Amino acid sequence: MIASTGSSGLYKAPLSKGLLLIPSFLSIVLTFLFQQQQELFLYNIKAIKDDFHIWKLISGRIICLDLKDTFCSSLLIYNFRTLERRFGSRKFTSFLLVAWILSAVFDFLLVEAVHFILGATLTTLPSGFLAPVFALFVPFYCSVPRVQLAEILGLFPITNKTLVYIVGLQLLTSSPYMLIVAISGLISGLFYTWDVLNVRKILCIPHWLADLFSRRLEPIFSSVEPVNEARVGMGATVDIQRQQRIELLDQQFMLSQLAHLGRRQPQQGGILNWNRLFQPLRHRNLGNQAQPQDPSPATSEEHEPRNHKTKIY
Repeated sequence: MIASTGSSGLYKAPLSKGLLLIPSFLSIVLTFLFQQQQELFLYNIKAIKDDFHIWKLISGRIICLDLKDTFCSSLLIYNFRTLERRFGSRKFTSFLLVAWILSAVFDFLLVEAVHFILGATLTTLPSGFLAPVFALFVPFYCSVPRVQLAEILGLFPITNKTLVYIVGLQLLTSSPYMLIVAISGLISGLFYTWDVLNVRKILCIPHWLADLFSRRLEPIFSSVEPVNEARVGMGATVDIQRQQRIELLDQQFMLSQLAHLGRRQPQQGGILNWNRLFQPLRHRNLGNQAQPQDPSPATSEEHEPRNHKTKIY
């Protein structure tokens, strides 16, 4: 769709499919049918702190009450499905769990910091599953290869990640308080990526629970394997071919970096130039195949031994 990484669709991404369908459906239902019940899903920081409404930490951080946030977060989750394929559903779920729990702590810390530094009191924050979505930008930036597709005016590169970052920027600017949620999500993603305080083992999904959800819920949210996508590679199975597609993207990333480096270097003697390094070799091989040359007599004479004995008849 937006990011050209991996195959299309939601094949082998059941959690991403569930996060796309269930919260989006509930957000639409609350917006058009049950507007009076939106108060139950409001992320009210003041009610949590003063009235000890702890349940709002769960209800207020699952469903978006703004359809613009629902649309942007759905687009991002769809493009982040490649991370679930790379990591596996269990590790992907563990990442989202860690980001969801830690971001709740960082939300309160950032609200208190804003109150202490600026003197502003924040009562509510944007509702929805937003902080884990911002946290997914960390592994997306680190693990998904960046492939340059085009350039604007020769100055601004367009890559396979550009539109994803634009959608994230649109989500960030949808609310004046979205910056708090975004920062807490990014910090949570860094905590999991760097394994700060050993959070990967402490908040990891157990194997028995992952197997239970795999047997019960994965058949419900599983998608049909795409059959019309172009195959890349000679793998025996479709999974191997998709892995080869990822490796091909990595190779394109490396080649784009080498080409960019070659354009930056001045084309003078003594400076590395990749075009001069590879193209002459290719043309030389083609020339050798097209015009074979016979060894010259001078060359044949050079291979004859110099010290030889004359025969006397």
